[in-house]
Amino acid sequence: MLQPRTIEIVKSTVPVLAEHGSQITTRFYQLLFSNHPELLNVFNHANQRHGKQQMALANAVYAAAANIDRLETILPVVRQIAQKHRALNIKPEHYPIVGKHLLLAIKDVLGEAATDDIIEAWAEAYGVIADVFIQVEAEMYQEAEQQIGGWSDVRRFLVVRKVEESDMITSFYLKPEDGQPISSFLPGQYLTVRVQPEGHENTHYRHYSLSQAPQSDTYRISVKRESGGEHAPAGIVSTYLHDEVQVGDVIEATAPAGDFTLKPDTAPVVLIGGGVGQTPLLSMLHTLAAAEPKRDVYSIHASRNQAAHAFGQEMNDLAAQYSHIHTFFCYEKGSEAEASVHTGFVDAQWLSSIVPASVWEDADIYFCGPEPFMKAIYRAVKQLGVSPERIHYEYFGPAGSLEV
Repeated sequence: MLQPRTIEIVKSTVPVLAEHGSQITTRFYQLLFSNHPELLNVFNHANQRHGKQQMALANAVYAAAANIDRLETILPVVRQIAQKHRALNIKPEHYPIVGKHLLLAIKDVLGEAATDDIIEAWAEAYGVIADVFIQVEAEMYQEAEQQIGGWSDVRRFLVVRKVEESDMITSFYLKPEDGQPISSFLPGQYLTVRVQPEGHENTHYRHYSLSQAPQSDTYRISVKRESGGEHAPAGIVSTYLHDEVQVGDVIEATAPAGDFTLKPDTAPVVLIGGGVGQTPLLSMLHTLAAAEPKRDVYSIHASRNQAAHAFGQEMNDLAAQYSHIHTFFCYEKGSEAEASVHTGFVDAQWLSSIVPASVWEDADIYFCGPEPFMKAIYRAVKQLGVSPERIHYEYFGPAGSLEV
């Protein structure tokens, strides 16, 4: 329990965090990796380069400060972050290291404005916040290990199939090397792989959505090749998986995780995926097709063009087999598009033409894709009258905001 004076001081720093939050978190990571380079084995280097991780941490620190007197209000955010921490094998011993360097960063950026009272208050507050994370994550570690087929730390998997789904997306089918059962997962969750490509000093963790319904002995992940370009290098892990990993090779992975999951309900479901953002929705689609025949499902997939379009036949096969499944496709460009494929962008007008008005009144909406795509979908479904509690989405990488 925090002292009232501590709460008062921490809340008084909220305006400062709003102004200097990204500077503080940028300095935090500089100090952290300088003093503990071994943690480069855990953090996503690309997110560091692009500033995404710094901004996500700044937003989390700001939210914690603003709600320090009622931390229960940010528990959903805590759980979302804790899912990724568990998947990355973040342990209790990491928290004192993070706390020390966060306080050092605050002092560095704020200078004399960071008085002893402020640093002491933040040290106390950080201890309470860290304890919340440690407790939540301990429960998640226990659940992951103790369920049937579960495990702790990492487990070795054989690649038993490798399938090119489009010009950029390849699926990998994984079976445990030890031949033992694998744990189930919730549709929409991801598997976190750990690799160390030849010539790289550090290991690299990446989250990849499980793109099929839970099965007894196989996981499928579908990976987009991040080719890079003028302003961004190629993805270390995705190019390694595409170019180097073959059938018979071994990949290490932590147990399935993630909170972007299909909610139990009887209402209709609308799934809207952009590019590789379709992968967690595919798992939901397969599950809804076989297990929930009374829920009408409208599955919409947007791709840049026909060459980039993955899983179209798989989706159409489900629609042909199950009468409650309805599939629609959209290409941004491409004269080669079939008459049944919409050309242009997914917007409120097109959505209203393919999904009955009555569905929008109580449907659950799930969407995932590049951030500009998600912002457009968020605006569109709000324009169609979908209530906020029925809008669900997943960021690939550190979470941001869809509000504009």
